[in-house]
Amino acid sequence: MAEADSGGVRSVQRAIDLLALFDTDHPSRSVRELTDATGLPKTTVVRLVHTLEQTGLLWARGDGRIVPGTGLLRWGELANRTWRLPEQAKRLLADLSAASSGETVHLYVRQQAARVCIARHEGTRSLRHVVHVGEEMPLWSGAASHVLLSDADRADVAAVAARAPHDDWPDALWERTRRAAADGHAVSHGEREPGVSGVAAPVFTGSGRMSAAVALGGPTIRFTEEAVAGFLPPLLDTARALTTLDCIGGTA
Repeated sequence: MAEADSGGVRSVQRAIDLLALFDTDHPSRSVRELTDATGLPKTTVVRLVHTLEQTGLLWARGDGRIVPGTGLLRWGELANRTWRLPEQAKRLLADLSAASSGETVHLYVRQQAARVCIARHEGTRSLRHVVHVGEEMPLWSGAASHVLLSDADRADVAAVAARAPHDDWPDALWERTRRAAADGHAVSHGEREPGVSGVAAPVFTGSGRMSAAVALGGPTIRFTEEAVAGFLPPLLDTARALTTLDCIGGTA
């Protein structure tokens, strides 16, 4: 029974990994492309595609290309409804961007060992840092990650830090998350990508559970100590206002 359970979980993971190969850059795939990308035998890929097609998650167009299936439309609409921010929250993000010299604002939630952007207001600066809605970012780096991990225990932080390409990261990340917990915000410079900086603050649910991190991001050259000090008051005000709305993940 354990072996069957293990095999079942493995099949589900393979199916999910297969679906993840479809994105905006690859809206369609051939069986050959899926086989090359997964490293799985062609017979396994064909079986997975057939199963996913039966459930409506994939669709074979008839020209040798496979695309996301119509079944995902229902799930996509449900996810959009669950994570869509109310207009008042969107205005808060826009106002924060305006109050921060046109820097881009992102709203992140934690998903396992990643942070996912669920909303953004793109800034007005010509040179800006933009993360697309739905995009996953590594949880081991960046101010938003420090905030999202600020209520985590050391074992949890160590597990996230183990994914970083730095030997000394477990201690460094733990220290940064503790600082974020003490300060109520976090600042980072070039942790994931040189030249990119961020400042973030936590958003909570009505019951006091952390639900998200609201963050400003942009070129390090603009995130000077003086600039960050100016960003913090509107950033913290926005985080408190979003907490009051209690609108993350359909909690409203």
